[in-house]
Amino acid sequence: MTSGPPAARTDSYYGRPIIKAPSWAPHDIAGYFFLGGLAGAGSVLAAGAHLTGRPTTAKALKVSSLAAVSLSAAALIHDLGRPSRFPNMLRVFKPTSPMSMGSWLLSAYGPAAGAAALTSVTGLLPRAGASATAAAAVLGPVLATYTAVLAADTAVPAWHGAHRELPYLFAASATAAASGMALVTGPLRENTPARYGAVLAAVGEDAAFRAAERRLGSVAVTYREGRAGRLMRAARTLTAAGTAGAVLFGHRSRTAAATAGLALLAGSVCTRFGVFAAGIASAEDPAHTVGPQREAVARRTTLSQ
Repeated sequence: MTSGPPAARTDSYYGRPIIKAPSWAPHDIAGYFFLGGLAGAGSVLAAGAHLTGRPTTAKALKVSSLAAVSLSAAALIHDLGRPSRFPNMLRVFKPTSPMSMGSWLLSAYGPAAGAAALTSVTGLLPRAGASATAAAAVLGPVLATYTAVLAADTAVPAWHGAHRELPYLFAASATAAASGMALVTGPLRENTPARYGAVLAAVGEDAAFRAAERRLGSVAVTYREGRAGRLMRAARTLTAAGTAGAVLFGHRSRTAAATAGLALLAGSVCTRFGVFAAGIASAEDPAHTVGPQREAVARRTTLSQ
């Protein structure tokens, strides 16, 4: 008896993908995910440092957030292909479109982050600077997490299947990155909130990722194997090492604090690139499109019996 045709073994005609993988360039869009998270969470920490009398850390985070959002916008525009496409997206305000809302969010957050950084560096217009700092802090969490909504709004199984957990994972990853930046750039006497932030980020990221794996079922293998698996394992190792270094030695040694901060930043980079790689892998394998549908049918059948 001969083996069946490719469709019988791969759940699609000739083993071809059932859905089209996003045409996003990995370095542009995964970098956009990371830089937006660093900018948004950095603005929240900057506002906290501003309010609690940590001027050096506040200034450094405001400048790094401006740099990050500028690079983030550049990465997005580069992926779009032509700079004119970004302002064209602002011709429409569509609340149901994450891409439309993201474009408007960048347009609102960028000037606020710029004003906060400029007034902090120059010392001019302190009241205006405080208002800009507050505005950036309000918009920051949305900027740090909306890219998770953008990814989950697609048909990509590894993203859409984790649509509830992905924003929490991105929020925790962004917090780890911002805490790392604060540890790298701030003095020891001001880094206590960053060290606590690293702990919260590490715990939150692990919890969100485990919850996403449970919800994804068989599709979770895309986060464990191949390039995505290597990146996610590196992310967990770097985040754990950075958190441990920050807690144990971050208040004693400037070198230890900076090293821990770099580990946290690298861990956040690996998380964003790992999530991106898992999504592409899940879209390219037809089994990850058909499998979850069959699992859902089986669950409904079991419940109805």
